[in-house]
Parts: sequence; structure tokens; C-alpha cells
Amino acid sequence: MNALWLLTFFGTMGLSLWAAARVKIAYAKGSQVPASSGFTGAEAAARILDAAGIRDVEIVEQDGLLGDHYDPMHKRLVLSSENFHGHSAAALGVAAHECGHAIQHKIAYAPLQWRMASVGATTFASQIVTWLPLLGFFSGFGGFHSQTYLMIMVAGWGVIMLFNLITLPVEFDASRRALQILPKMKFISPGTEMTTVEKVLQAAAWTYVAAFITSLLYLLWHLLPLLSGRRND
Repeated sequence: MNALWLLTFFGTMGLSLWAAARVKIAYAKGSQVPASSGFTGAEAAARILDAAGIRDVEIVEQDGLLGDHYDPMHKRLVLSSENFHGHSAAALGVAAHECGHAIQHKIAYAPLQWRMASVGATTFASQIVTWLPLLGFFSGFGGFHSQTYLMIMVAGWGVIMLFNLITLPVEFDASRRALQILPKMKFISPGTEMTTVEKVLQAAAWTYVAAFITSLLYLLWHLLPLLSGRRND
């Protein structure tokens, strides 16, 4: 099991680092491709939201690279400074992707509703899988191979895995919407600009795939000893 744990740990870490590096590389290249429309990410986002009949979402700027997100609780579309002011294909692609989430929110897209509803449970589960192993290490709580410890970890990783699974259609759908909206509203031209946006969004999608695979493998790593123990009983 120790060899399997090391394989799981370093394998998932490598996958996550590869996905993160791929996003940075794709974004860096995409930032060098100017959008012929001349719009900034913030301007494009404002027009996309207006065209979708969404007028209660605030578009705000935030420092930090690739910290872009849509906040459904406060109805804020947050763009990093590079994308808020940027005129590149990458900036418009990211802005349109976040608008895709705002549109999902407006139409009550089911996977997004499920993800919003599970945020609290996922936050709690993340705390469990982070601190319980440390508690077990320093206090000897139940032992790392005890049934109680494994069941708690399985429950925690199960919640995280389901959250990451639900996230996949949410992110892929937002990118699909972005790739439809950008050329339709003439923010992005066919050819190099469109290909650039596709590469940036595809690279970003791999970070969510990596997160899902990681949570699934950790779930299985804790679940297999339980299943093996039951078969041996």
C-alpha cells in the first residue's frame, strides 16, 4: 500500500502540475494574439451579458493572474487585470467563458445549481481530508488503516469527487457557450484568433479533469482497503 500511496501522490501531483503548466503556456501564447475586434475583456463581457439580458451582474477587476471567476452568490464577474484591460484573444476567451457561467446561472443550468448547493459540504469535506491525516499522524487516531479512519476519508473524498464531477459539465458548457458567442458577436475572427481561444479554454478544462482524477484516485485508495477487508471477513 505504501508503494501505491506514493504512486497516487506523485502521479496526481504530476498531473496537476502538468495541467497548470499547460494553462499558463496556452494563456501566455494566447495573450500575444491580439483580437482584431479591439475590445477588452471587460467590454466584451459587458456586451455579452447585455445581449443575454443579464443586467444585475457586476464586472470587477482583480489583481492576480488567472484568478478569473463568476461569483453566483454576489452576482459578480471577476476578471484579472490582464483580462479586464487586455485586448488579446486569450483575454476575450476567458471573459466569455465567465459570462457563460453567468448565463448558466440565469437559466438555472442544473449542474451549476448542484455545484452551488454542494459548496458547503465540499468545503467541510476538504477540511476533513486535509486535517484528519495530520491528526492521525500526531495523535494516533484510530490508525491509518482502521475502518473508522478509512470510512471518514472515503466519505470526504467521495464528496470532493462528486463536486469535481459536477464541475466538469459546468466548465465544458461555459466554454462551449464562449466559443459560440465570440464569433457570433464578432469579438473573435475565424482562423488564428479562434484557434487560440480554443487552445486556452481546452487547456483550462484539463485543470478540472486533473482535479476530478485526483479526487477519484484518493477515494479509491481509501476505499479499496475497506472492500478488501470485507471480502476477507
